[in-house]
Amino acid sequence: MANDYPWEPPLAGSEAEALLGALDRLRWTFRFKADDLDEAGLGARIGASTLTLGGLLKHLACCEDYMFTAKMTGEPVGEPWQHLGWDGSQSWDFTFDTAGHTPEELYAFWDGAVVRSHDRLALALTKGGLDQPVHLGGGATNLRRLVCDMIEEYGRHTGHADLLREAVDGRVGEDPPAGWRPKSGSGGLQA
Repeated sequence: MANDYPWEPPLAGSEAEALLGALDRLRWTFRFKADDLDEAGLGARIGASTLTLGGLLKHLACCEDYMFTAKMTGEPVGEPWQHLGWDGSQSWDFTFDTAGHTPEELYAFWDGAVVRSHDRLALALTKGGLDQPVHLGGGATNLRRLVCDMIEEYGRHTGHADLLREAVDGRVGEDPPAGWRPKSGSGGLQA
């Protein structure tokens, strides 16, 4: 039987399950807000802001890969970012620019990054849990901090996505409806 609410964090999970559940809930909600749009929908703006849902897809994909490679392990961010000119340093401009990217590419950036983050976090947790030191800060920072930072990043941008999506076609709501699954891209989410 399929879970109609895979974004719900556990009601009585461990600390790791609760934090990763909160992060996944924000991921699902963000993806619900950004899903099933064409180039015009992904490029729509509100007022003087340059934010777009397409730009947020790309930005959060960058954040996922940067957080759970360079910051966590010190490894290079890899593709698709190297191909786009990013050397993996924090000095790279986390651009919201989507010029030259199709909707399919933007969804693929985000979907792929979320899958990679899930895999990297699962592996890291088997090696030492949330208290383990990470590359950021020369080992003075732990994995818990990175997960919390990513929750904060999604919290900020999911709020932006709420406003942008409502302006595009009126889609509102805190959570996806029961049984919702992404229509665009591969989804990147684990049900």
